[in-house]
Formats: sequence, C-alpha cells, structure tokens
Amino acid sequence: MAPNLLGFTFTTLAVITIFIPLLRPSTQNLHANAKTAVKTAFFYSLIPLTMFLYQGSNKQLNTFSDWEWLNMGITTFNISLKFDMYQIVFLPIALLVTWSILEFSMWYMEQDPKMDMFSKHLLIFLLAMITLISAGNMVILFIGWEGVGFMSFLLIGWYHARSDAATAALQAVLYNRVGDIGFLLAFCWLVKNSMSTNFDYIFSSSSSTLLLIAFIAAAASKSAQFMLHPWLVSAMEGPTPVSALLHSSTMVVAGVFLLVRIHPLITQNQTALTICLCLGAISSAFAAMSALTQNDIKKIVAFSTSSQLGLMMVSIGVNLPNLAFFHICTHAFFKAMLFLCSGIIIHNLNNNQDIRYMGGLHKALPITTICTVVGSLALVGTPFLIGFYSKDAIIEATVTSYANTTAILLTLIATSFTAVYSLRLIYYAALNQPRINPIVSFDEGLPMVKGPITRLAVGSIICGPLLFSTLFPELPTTHTMPMYIKMTALVITLLSFLIAYDLAQLSWLTPPTNHATSKTYDPSFYSRASHRIITAIALNSAWQAVSHVIENAWMKFLAADVLSSAQLRPTKIVRMTHKAMIQLYLALFFISLVFALFLLLTLPHWP
Repeated sequence: MAPNLLGFTFTTLAVITIFIPLLRPSTQNLHANAKTAVKTAFFYSLIPLTMFLYQGSNKQLNTFSDWEWLNMGITTFNISLKFDMYQIVFLPIALLVTWSILEFSMWYMEQDPKMDMFSKHLLIFLLAMITLISAGNMVILFIGWEGVGFMSFLLIGWYHARSDAATAALQAVLYNRVGDIGFLLAFCWLVKNSMSTNFDYIFSSSSSTLLLIAFIAAAASKSAQFMLHPWLVSAMEGPTPVSALLHSSTMVVAGVFLLVRIHPLITQNQTALTICLCLGAISSAFAAMSALTQNDIKKIVAFSTSSQLGLMMVSIGVNLPNLAFFHICTHAFFKAMLFLCSGIIIHNLNNNQDIRYMGGLHKALPITTICTVVGSLALVGTPFLIGFYSKDAIIEATVTSYANTTAILLTLIATSFTAVYSLRLIYYAALNQPRINPIVSFDEGLPMVKGPITRLAVGSIICGPLLFSTLFPELPTTHTMPMYIKMTALVITLLSFLIAYDLAQLSWLTPPTNHATSKTYDPSFYSRASHRIITAIALNSAWQAVSHVIENAWMKFLAADVLSSAQLRPTKIVRMTHKAMIQLYLALFFISLVFALFLLLTLPHWP
C-alpha cells in the first residue's frame, strides 16, 4: 500500500482517536484519556512513516478531494486533503510533542480546577494543526490557520483573571490579524484569477509578486518575524505547557509551513526570495541579540524560537524549502524539551523565573539539568545532536549561495549569539553556585515529570541522522566545505562559552546608563511603539486634520474666499441697475420692447 494511502487511513484513525475524548459528555479523568488518545494516535502515525522510510524518498502526492463543498461560478471549493512527505513526517512529531506535553501537564496543572477543559483546548489545538498540515487547498489550510490562531488566544489567556495574560492573548490576536488580512487578500486574488484553490492547480498557473508578498506577510505575522514579534514573547503569560506546544510544533511554525507549501510559486520570483532572506536574517539576528539581554528563562527560550524561525525564513530565501521543513521537525524536539525543563525549574523554585537566582541545579534536579544541557546544545547546533543536522545544512547552504552578503553576515551573527545565550543559560542555571533557598524541596522523580523530557531528549539525540539521511538524501551534504572551515563553528561555540562566562562574571560598580538604543532589545519597547506611539501619532494627526486642515479649508478658504468671490460679480451686476442712470433704463426699455415684438411675430396665437 502506498504511503500516501496509508497516511490517509491512519491519519483518519488518529483524528477519530483524538476526537473520542472531546465527544465524551463526562469530563471525569479527561486529561488521562486525552493523553492516552494522543499516545495511541502517535503509534498510528508511525505506520505510514515506517512505510515511507522503507520505500525511501518517494514524494508522489495523492490528494483526496472527492467532496465538493461549494460552487461559486467558475471557482469550486472542495474538501481536499494532501498526504505527502510533509504530512507523513510532521504528524508523528506533532503527536509525540503533544503526548509529552499532555503527560507533563498532569503534574504541572494538577491544582488547576479547569484542568479537563485545558486538555480539551490542547486537543482542539492539535486538531487544527493536523488540519493545516493535511490541507490540499487554500480553503482547508485557512480553516486550520484560523483554528490555531483562535486556540492560541484561548490558551495564552488561560489565566484570564490576570491582566497580563488577558493582554497577551489580545495582543496575539491583534498581531495575527495582520497575517490574516494578508492571507485573505491572497485568497481573494486566487478566487478571482483561478478556477480552483487546490495547490496542484495553483502551482500550474502564474502568480504575481503582490500575491507572494501577501503570503509572506501572513507567514511573517504567524511566525513572529521582525516588527511582528512582540506577541510571541508576551505569550509566555500562558501556562508553560502552552508555551511548549505553541513554540515547538504548532502555531509559530504555521507561517513557515505555509511558505513551504506554496514554495513552487516562490521559487522563480527573486523579489519574494529576497524578502524572505532579508526578513529572516534580520529577525534571527534581532531575536538573538534580544535573548542576550534577558534574565527570564522563559523569555530566553522564547527569543530563541523567534531566532530559529528567522533561520527557517532564511532557508526559504535561499530556495531550500525542504531545509526549512527539516528545521521545523528538528526544532520541535529540543524546543518543547527546553520549555518543559523551564517549567520544572520554575515550578520547583516557587515560580521564580530569573536565571540570576538559580544555580547548582545539577545537584538538585539532575535529570532536568541534563535535558536542559542537551536541548541547549542541540539549539546551538552541537555535532551529532538533532539541531546540528538542520542548522549546519542551512548555514552552509546560505554561505555557499550567491545571496545578499549582509543577510549572510546577519545569519552568522545570529548563530554565534545563539551559542552565547544558550551557554549563558546553562552556566546560570546548572553550573553556577547555588543561590536558591535551602529549605526549598525539589521533585522530579515522578514519571509524568521525567518521562516527557527524557523522551524528547532521546529524540533530540537519535532522530537527527535518521531524518537527514533517510528522508532528505537530496539535501546538500554538510561535508562539502574544508574541515578547517567546518571546525570554525566548534571554535565559535567554545568562544561563546567564554563570552557567556565573562558576561556572567561582569558586575557594575554603578548602574549603567539607560541609553535609548537599549530599548530596541526590550521586548516591551515594540509594544509601546505599536500600541501607544503609533496610536498617539494617529490621534494627533486626526486632531491636526480637524482643527487645522478642515477648519482652514472650510471656514477660511471655502466659506470666506470662494463663496464671497462667487457672489461678488452677480452683486455688482444687480447694483448697476440701481444707480439712477437714464441711459441704462432706456436701453433696458428698448431691449424689452424688441423682445416683445419678436414674440408677437413668431408666436401668432400668443397670448
């Protein structure tokens, strides 16, 4: 049986299995049932993946579009599903990450009175992402697109009684509206100019640069690229399991996945490729620099997500969508693990998230520390960990391409800074002297605590070569450069550790001056700029328009000058008839007499 047919069969089984806990009228023990359902669905998804691995890199597509949903004249909307390499490979990863997060939530959210509702939200979030990756046309993809956006609003604002959480949820919605507008504009263009919204038909037709810019705007908003990134950091107000799922395999990768799906439209458009390359490089470098200034452990990991999303956009910009998808897959493992480890540390330190108050956790939380180190090293791109195979390939492909030199330099700078803030996190949390309350008790021995992070750590170690060698044999090899250049990455990592150590030891005799430029690295600066400064400019411009432009134009120019000038000439004519001039009166008399005689001669029956 072909892997795409197996994908259809077992994806259907997986979705039905996930739906079962949602359809139960009773919510008793729902969280455990949800975990079991996702676990079962994960093993279902391994069957088509195993067949795909056995048959090699067979990318024959099979789209099931047997149900005509809506017919609008020349355009037909079908329920269309696509089961190709992207769907078959990514589905097990998304299910594995969600399974681990649900199991972790049984411990982390144990005291939450609405824990069962939380589980339902996570399942619906997962189903929306499955819809997005299985979509065979723009209609189904938009349903999944809006689904992950709406569920992210509910999950980020889970603690809605807190003003920060409610504000963060609203901020996520508002920033994603920008992307939704871009998506809708592109969708309307396709409906107007195409007979179908199926991907296969769209790829065979021509596209415009404006259409691609609209799609890039949609992806930039959903994947938190530069200037549209503040919502991603604010999303840390949600529970840690939400952050782990949001940043690893669902919401934030949806934008990059959209560009991977429509890449046949982008591949010949140099303008779109350049926009993706430059936007990704700037986003990656900015997020990496911002992470260096953070002391909140969750915000450091959040900015690392934004930096890696920029790296995925760079790979789109150098015309390598499979590398972007590969990095999506590898990133899901270590990013979910880092967030879960952060949650364990925060939970055991009584909700303290400042890394400057941590230290010596390798003794108190050994398993968590090991997994944190593995995840951080995978994020850096340490050889033979899962992040190495995707990051190294992206960097090498970018450096050896004929791309924008500035974008390449920004990408290399971002990669170097990734090593600095990752090793800084390791040093503060694990290797430094303990700065924690000695009476605090630590607990990581429960299976629902160590099981998920251990599972993801094993995946971060063994899945890299499996994915790289079996699924993507056509990717550029990571051994084309000379060895001395390849070793440069390791040297930079070691130097980054020294820099991180030096920064950790740095102390100020006097508080540093708050320069204006430092605000650019403050995640709240862009929120103030977009929410207050831009609003103030708009209101001030409106006031200027009302009080100056309209007032001056209407009251002074139109009312005083134009109207008075228009009435001046008729007034002069009327005034001339009242000057007691006998010549004027005789002229008017003779004109009237001639006119009356003319009427008598031309109209015999008048009056």
